[in-house]
Amino acid sequence: MLPDGLWRIARVGVVGLVLAAAVAGLVSGDARPWMVVDWSLAAYARFRVFNESGALDGSGGFDAPTTAALLGAALVKAVFLWLILRTPVRGPLDRREKALRRLLYLAVAYTLVLRYLVYALPDAVDVAFQLALWTAIDVLYLLVIRWRSRALRAAAAAVFAVELVGLADALLYELDLPDLGTGVGVQLVLTLGGVAVTVVTVAGQRRDGRWSRGTQALGWSAAGLQALMILLDFLADGFFDNLTMLVMVQTVTLVNTGWIAATARELPPEGSTADLPPARRRAVRLTMAAVVLLPVLAMIHPERTPRLTYTGGSEDCYDRPAFGDLRPAERDAVFLCLARNTDGGVPPMFPDSVPDQGILAYGRALCHAKDREKQEILKRSGWNADPEDLVYVCPEIVGATRPDLLWSTAEREAAGAASLAEENARCRDPWPRTKGVVQATAKYFLFADGDFGYLVHDPGDRAADEQAEEAMDKVYDNNALLGVAESAVLVGHVEDVADLCLTVKAMRTAPPRRTAGWEQVNEVPIVSRSGRLTVPEMGEDEVGAGAPMPNLAITGKGDYRLRVYVRFGDTGEEHLVVVFPGASKRRITLRP
Repeated sequence: MLPDGLWRIARVGVVGLVLAAAVAGLVSGDARPWMVVDWSLAAYARFRVFNESGALDGSGGFDAPTTAALLGAALVKAVFLWLILRTPVRGPLDRREKALRRLLYLAVAYTLVLRYLVYALPDAVDVAFQLALWTAIDVLYLLVIRWRSRALRAAAAAVFAVELVGLADALLYELDLPDLGTGVGVQLVLTLGGVAVTVVTVAGQRRDGRWSRGTQALGWSAAGLQALMILLDFLADGFFDNLTMLVMVQTVTLVNTGWIAATARELPPEGSTADLPPARRRAVRLTMAAVVLLPVLAMIHPERTPRLTYTGGSEDCYDRPAFGDLRPAERDAVFLCLARNTDGGVPPMFPDSVPDQGILAYGRALCHAKDREKQEILKRSGWNADPEDLVYVCPEIVGATRPDLLWSTAEREAAGAASLAEENARCRDPWPRTKGVVQATAKYFLFADGDFGYLVHDPGDRAADEQAEEAMDKVYDNNALLGVAESAVLVGHVEDVADLCLTVKAMRTAPPRRTAGWEQVNEVPIVSRSGRLTVPEMGEDEVGAGAPMPNLAITGKGDYRLRVYVRFGDTGEEHLVVVFPGASKRRITLRP
């Protein structure tokens, strides 16, 4: 082994180099000194930071979270290197123990330095070296450690075999030879085998009695951190793709390296080592706790450095879901769906190269834009979203002026029903004392500037559609604005209105004419071939009568007369439709 003086020189020099590089990187802002701290190739230290809109912004240094992670890594690494490079305990060793100590220190040197030199060689060389190294170490573990239990020694041999099978499988893969494959079960067993090796070895050290409690604590911490890394890799997709995560992972691997070094250091016979004093043991425990917690705390990313995602386009948002029906976690997804939608063959509002975080940031920026100039700048960015879109990313802003956009489907239906009832209540029966066999009064809703009028028709007629089209073609044939086509009559509206008040009544005989106060009164024939005559009710397109309309063919199939009264009052245009049996085919104008 090396003289004690060389160990102390290496110890002070390496730890001093790490701390000096950390100070230089922190003061200068240059990424290169941090390479000593990160103890990694420069390829792992590419700087990436995303601005508020999610666009890539190249710069010359690390962002704040990565700098903080590197600074913490420097301190933790300095502590562990100081422990790793302690002078080996002097004492008598047999041939096997000497070989084991040298191989363990070779494994430590490989982890700290040699593996970066091996990167220049083919991967198969690296795997073959590790297979040979750990085969020798595992065999010597079985021979040197005093297991004091056949069952424990057998368990150790089994898990060591699993570890070596995993390395051999990796070597076969690198040589393009048949291997065990990439099945989930196989890979899980091989991965957990590494944790089991550490656990069973520490258990053997405890029974042996030569190794201190501090070394055993390092071993248990190494096993726990290995299990934590496996769990995080499984649960957190892309966990190791983040530079900050790489720094933390490379730092916590020093726990395992420190345990291997301590195992080699304390190999002399029992009685030659002593446990650390209580104060130093507490310091070690605090260091272990910090190392375990740092990777978990580092998973909480600030908004400046999000883990970028790229959601694909979808048609699920074509029927825009109500804001109140969505959980908070679902609202961003709807906004992204709308932004990436390509309905109608139009290109998406944002290119695929823009991450989800950039689109959400743009939407929120548009929400907070106040002056006209800023609005125009945002519009030129590629998309001017409507409040119906923006409500999913900033409900507190949009809801202040459009509270209806925050409703759930049930709330919207309830509000619509209340509004409809209020509109219907504005309309009054113009003949309150003349009761029909059946009658109804309601608001009839029309498309503004788009509807000819409303139909009184037989919906059960086989030719109902053709009759409606014929009536529509004839509505402007006369000043009465009545298009007649046997089983359908289209009643036009006089003024340019979007809705009107409509009362329908069915009589058994012709009522008195009572034309006084009405602008127009016309009477035309209509036929019911199925025994029904009615007015369409309002459907999903929000056109039609706002209340259920009765069947006006009160005597069943046959000929009827239809009289239409039109006037203008306080509620706008009012229509009264009276239907009664009659065989006459004449069209009569009663007023004007």
